[in-house]
Amino acid sequence: MEKKLLNSPQHSDENADAVVAEMFLNNVLLEFKREKIRKEIDQTLQDGNKDLFLKLTDELKKIS
Repeated sequence: MEKKLLNSPQHSDENADAVVAEMFLNNVLLEFKREKIRKEIDQTLQDGNKDLFLKLTDELKKIS
């Protein structure tokens, strides 16, 4: 049976891949949230809902 050391290059490569994958997924999720809020903001403008517009623009500022 093959033993793997904690500091082996294979372990580092796996960690690096996991970090990159997590960063990618976080970025995709954040962009999805931004786009959803932008669409909701557009709808509030059409509806004339100032209170919801202000709430959504504040939320968009926080995640941008």
